[in-house]
Amino acid sequence: MDTIASLFSFITWPVSWVIVQFHKVYGAVFGPDTGWAWGLSIVSLVVLIRICLIPLFVKQIKSTRNMQALQPKMKAIQERYKSDKQRQSEEMMKLYKETGTNPLSSCLPILAQSPFFFALYHVLSSIASGKEIGVIDGPLLASARQAHIFGAPLASKFTDSAAEVAALDASLTSVRIVTAIMIVMMSASQFFTQRQLMMKNVDLSVKTPYMQQQKMLMYIFPVIFAVMGINFPVGVLVYWLTTNVWTMGQQMYVINQNPTPGSKAQDSYLQRLLKSVTTHGEVRGRRRKNIVKVIVAKGGDRNENERRFFAGLTKAGFAAQADGTVIKSDTIEAEAEGGATAKRQQPKRQTKAQRQAAAAQQAVAKDAEEGSEPAAEQATTSLEKKPQDSAKADAETKDAAKDQAQGDKPARPRANSGGSRQGKSGQRKGQQRPKHPSSKK
Repeated sequence: MDTIASLFSFITWPVSWVIVQFHKVYGAVFGPDTGWAWGLSIVSLVVLIRICLIPLFVKQIKSTRNMQALQPKMKAIQERYKSDKQRQSEEMMKLYKETGTNPLSSCLPILAQSPFFFALYHVLSSIASGKEIGVIDGPLLASARQAHIFGAPLASKFTDSAAEVAALDASLTSVRIVTAIMIVMMSASQFFTQRQLMMKNVDLSVKTPYMQQQKMLMYIFPVIFAVMGINFPVGVLVYWLTTNVWTMGQQMYVINQNPTPGSKAQDSYLQRLLKSVTTHGEVRGRRRKNIVKVIVAKGGDRNENERRFFAGLTKAGFAAQADGTVIKSDTIEAEAEGGATAKRQQPKRQTKAQRQAAAAQQAVAKDAEEGSEPAAEQATTSLEKKPQDSAKADAETKDAAKDQAQGDKPARPRANSGGSRQGKSGQRKGQQRPKHPSSKK
């Protein structure tokens, strides 16, 4: 570890300078030789570094999401060019170039803060050895060696011997208890940070090798930190525990405000957004409008969470627009209410006999409405010209009434049958209706 830290000795001077500046501020409050002054200086160093790394963190989030989205295509390329590794690599690079994805972007925050981590390790190792480093000269070196956090010196380690710990004016038991607790907290924070990412911010509808890889890292990283932690000075453990807690909080904020599509976090976010829209009648905030705009533009490619969100908007009487806003749609609400009412007022199921009787009544009513006046006129003409035809029509009407009383299908009245003949041409006037089977020829 000392050999690796020496490679980053060029950055030890800036790191030591920043720590000393923060120490001046906290030393005026807690005292220059206290562990709080030096410990908070290290914590402030972490916060400053992580603030500077926020753009890289945002880039890491975008790269991680792009990698998740590309996993099905990457798997298809691997299956297609299984026997040609060179062609497989070319197609992978082509896919990265087309989508603007950099596989190394997900590691940028860790790589960027690694020099500061090793530089801090080098500074604290020099303090433990009693060597001046950077801007930490004699008086500051003596003050840093006297600083204790819960009875453990900043420069002490879990693997130090009793003599080394006694040289820093501390007991071996207190050092090992404090370092063991900090190692467990550091490993636990790393585990929960990775677990938070896997359980809430991953699209569970797509099973990819990337998910299995992240799941393995969730268990491997804490073990690595626990093994390496026994060789870290207390000050470095403070640094790493602080950066893990910062990462957890930063990731929690990103997951809640800009979750991965298809994840549980997105479902929770869209439900909160739906509640806000139904309460205020609008989409509040530019970021929320952009999210709604993206979902609208997807069209039929929306995932289950997004379809559930749009169904909730429709049920509440809102319609999402292409610009990310929503409008109150009375038509949608009326259609929803009308559909529910129509469903409740659906007529009861009828028997076959009831349907036949209803059809017969409708047919009689329709014939009476369409042919009542012509039938009356033709009946009058028939009585004047041919009384015998009228008598025949009366007989047919009586037979039809008899059949209807027996339950047969009612026959249509043939009031104009007698007067339908005209002159010598023998043509019938008006609509000709078929005779009932029971009528006499």
